Amino acid sequence: MTKKESYEKRTEELLAPILEGAHCTLVDVEYVKEAGTFYLRVYADKQPGGITIDDCEVISRALDVKLDEEDFIDGEYVLEVSSPGLDRPLKKARDFERSIGEDIELKFYSPFQGEKEWVGKLLAYSDEKKTITVMLDEEKPEGTEISISDLSMCRLYVEF
Repeated sequence: MTKKESYEKRTEELLAPILEGAHCTLVDVEYVKEAGTFYLRVYADKQPGGITIDDCEVISRALDVKLDEEDFIDGEYVLEVSSPGLDRPLKKARDFERSIGEDIELKFYSPFQGEKEWVGKLLAYSDEKKTITVMLDEEKPEGTEISISDLSMCRLYVEF
Protein backbone atom coordinates (compact mmCIF):
# COMPACT_ATOMS: atom_id res chain seq x y z
CA MET A 1 0.00 0.00 0.00
CA THR A 2 1.39 3.41 -0.95
CA LYS A 3 1.67 6.27 1.51
CA LYS A 4 -1.15 8.04 -0.33
CA GLU A 5 -3.41 4.98 -0.07
CA SER A 6 -2.64 4.49 3.62
CA TYR A 7 -3.41 8.16 4.36
CA GLU A 8 -6.71 7.94 2.50
CA LYS A 9 -7.68 4.64 4.13
CA ARG A 10 -6.90 5.81 7.67
CA THR A 11 -8.76 9.08 7.04
CA GLU A 12 -11.81 7.09 5.90
CA GLU A 13 -11.65 5.07 9.11
CA LEU A 14 -11.52 8.24 11.23
CA LEU A 15 -14.36 9.77 9.22
CA ALA A 16 -16.85 6.91 9.63
CA PRO A 17 -18.18 7.85 13.09
CA ILE A 18 -17.99 11.57 12.32
CA LEU A 19 -20.07 11.22 9.17
CA GLU A 20 -22.54 8.90 10.90
CA GLY A 21 -23.05 11.50 13.61
CA ALA A 22 -23.61 14.19 10.99
CA HIS A 23 -26.01 11.93 9.03
CA CYS A 24 -23.76 12.20 5.98
CA THR A 25 -22.15 9.67 3.65
CA LEU A 26 -18.61 9.51 2.35
CA VAL A 27 -18.17 10.05 -1.37
CA ASP A 28 -14.37 10.11 -1.58
CA VAL A 29 -11.11 10.92 0.19
CA GLU A 30 -8.07 11.96 -1.78
CA TYR A 31 -4.57 12.98 -0.82
CA VAL A 32 -3.01 14.95 -3.67
CA LYS A 33 -0.22 17.40 -4.39
CA GLU A 34 -1.08 20.48 -6.42
CA ALA A 35 1.28 23.37 -7.13
CA GLY A 36 3.65 22.19 -4.40
CA THR A 37 0.98 21.90 -1.68
CA PHE A 38 -0.48 18.66 -0.34
CA TYR A 39 -4.26 18.50 0.11
CA LEU A 40 -6.34 16.00 2.05
CA ARG A 41 -9.78 16.32 0.48
CA VAL A 42 -12.95 14.83 1.85
CA TYR A 43 -16.09 14.75 -0.28
CA ALA A 44 -19.29 13.99 1.60
CA ASP A 45 -22.99 14.10 0.80
CA LYS A 46 -26.29 14.05 2.65
CA GLN A 47 -29.70 12.88 1.53
CA PRO A 48 -32.20 14.31 1.12
CA GLY A 49 -31.25 17.81 0.11
CA GLY A 50 -27.48 17.56 -0.06
CA ILE A 51 -24.71 18.59 2.27
CA THR A 52 -24.57 22.16 3.60
CA ILE A 53 -21.67 24.43 4.45
CA ASP A 54 -22.55 23.93 8.13
CA ASP A 55 -22.28 20.14 7.70
CA CYS A 56 -18.87 20.58 6.08
CA GLU A 57 -17.72 22.78 8.96
CA VAL A 58 -18.85 20.25 11.59
CA ILE A 59 -17.10 17.41 9.75
CA SER A 60 -13.94 19.46 9.17
CA ARG A 61 -13.60 20.53 12.81
CA ALA A 62 -14.18 16.99 14.14
CA LEU A 63 -11.82 15.41 11.61
CA ASP A 64 -9.14 18.04 12.27
CA VAL A 65 -9.10 17.06 15.96
CA LYS A 66 -8.79 13.34 15.09
CA LEU A 67 -6.02 14.01 12.55
CA ASP A 68 -4.07 16.02 15.12
CA GLU A 69 -4.48 13.25 17.71
CA GLU A 70 -3.34 10.50 15.33
CA ASP A 71 -0.71 12.58 13.48
CA PHE A 72 -0.13 9.88 10.84
CA ILE A 73 0.39 12.17 7.82
CA ASP A 74 3.99 13.26 7.22
CA GLY A 75 4.52 16.95 6.62
CA GLU A 76 2.07 19.78 6.09
CA TYR A 77 -1.19 19.55 4.18
CA VAL A 78 -4.43 21.46 3.75
CA LEU A 79 -7.66 19.77 4.88
CA GLU A 80 -10.68 20.46 2.68
CA VAL A 81 -14.21 19.13 3.28
CA SER A 82 -16.84 19.74 0.61
CA SER A 83 -19.71 18.38 -1.40
CA PRO A 84 -18.78 16.19 -4.35
CA GLY A 85 -20.22 18.72 -6.80
CA LEU A 86 -22.53 18.06 -9.70
CA ASP A 87 -19.76 17.41 -12.20
CA ARG A 88 -17.62 15.09 -10.07
CA PRO A 89 -16.36 12.08 -12.03
CA LEU A 90 -17.56 8.60 -11.07
CA LYS A 91 -14.38 6.71 -10.20
CA LYS A 92 -14.93 4.21 -7.42
CA ALA A 93 -17.30 1.27 -7.04
CA ARG A 94 -19.47 3.18 -4.58
CA ASP A 95 -19.78 6.09 -7.08
CA PHE A 96 -21.17 3.77 -9.74
CA GLU A 97 -23.37 1.81 -7.32
CA ARG A 98 -24.89 5.00 -5.90
CA SER A 99 -25.62 6.28 -9.43
CA ILE A 100 -27.51 3.26 -10.80
CA GLY A 101 -30.70 4.49 -12.43
CA GLU A 102 -29.23 7.92 -13.15
CA ASP A 103 -28.32 9.47 -16.50
CA ILE A 104 -24.55 9.60 -16.99
CA GLU A 105 -22.21 11.28 -19.42
CA LEU A 106 -19.50 9.09 -20.91
CA LYS A 107 -16.34 10.10 -22.77
CA PHE A 108 -14.22 7.44 -24.44
CA TYR A 109 -10.52 7.32 -25.29
CA SER A 110 -11.41 5.94 -28.72
CA PRO A 111 -14.72 6.12 -30.60
CA PHE A 112 -17.34 3.71 -29.23
CA GLN A 113 -19.98 2.76 -31.80
CA GLY A 114 -18.72 5.69 -33.89
CA GLU A 115 -18.86 8.35 -31.14
CA LYS A 116 -16.45 9.51 -28.42
CA GLU A 117 -19.20 10.96 -26.17
CA TRP A 118 -22.47 9.41 -25.04
CA VAL A 119 -25.25 10.06 -22.55
CA GLY A 120 -27.22 7.12 -21.20
CA LYS A 121 -28.87 5.59 -18.15
CA LEU A 122 -26.60 3.61 -15.83
CA LEU A 123 -28.26 0.21 -15.36
CA ALA A 124 -25.59 -1.83 -13.56
CA TYR A 125 -22.03 -1.95 -12.30
CA SER A 126 -19.79 -5.02 -12.02
CA ASP A 127 -16.83 -4.63 -9.69
CA GLU A 128 -15.66 -8.12 -10.63
CA LYS A 129 -15.54 -7.37 -14.38
CA LYS A 130 -14.87 -3.61 -13.98
CA THR A 131 -17.72 -2.83 -16.34
CA ILE A 132 -20.88 -0.76 -16.38
CA THR A 133 -24.08 -1.48 -18.25
CA VAL A 134 -25.62 1.59 -19.83
CA MET A 135 -28.82 2.07 -21.83
CA LEU A 136 -27.53 4.20 -24.70
CA ASP A 137 -30.53 3.63 -26.94
CA GLU A 138 -34.17 3.04 -25.97
CA GLU A 139 -34.34 0.37 -28.67
CA LYS A 140 -31.91 -1.68 -26.57
CA PRO A 141 -33.38 -1.37 -23.03
CA GLU A 142 -31.17 -4.17 -21.65
CA GLY A 143 -28.22 -1.85 -22.16
CA THR A 144 -24.67 -2.17 -23.42
CA GLU A 145 -21.78 -3.42 -21.30
CA ILE A 146 -18.81 -1.04 -21.30
CA SER A 147 -15.37 -1.58 -19.79
CA ILE A 148 -14.45 1.21 -17.38
CA SER A 149 -10.90 1.12 -18.78
CA ASP A 150 -12.29 2.39 -22.11
CA LEU A 151 -13.62 5.56 -20.47
CA SER A 152 -11.63 8.75 -20.21
CA MET A 153 -14.40 10.27 -18.06
CA CYS A 154 -17.74 9.27 -16.57
CA ARG A 155 -19.99 11.54 -14.48
CA LEU A 156 -23.61 12.22 -13.74
CA TYR A 157 -25.29 13.99 -16.62
CA VAL A 158 -26.50 17.45 -15.72
CA GLU A 159 -28.68 19.26 -18.21
CA PHE A 160 -28.55 23.03 -17.94
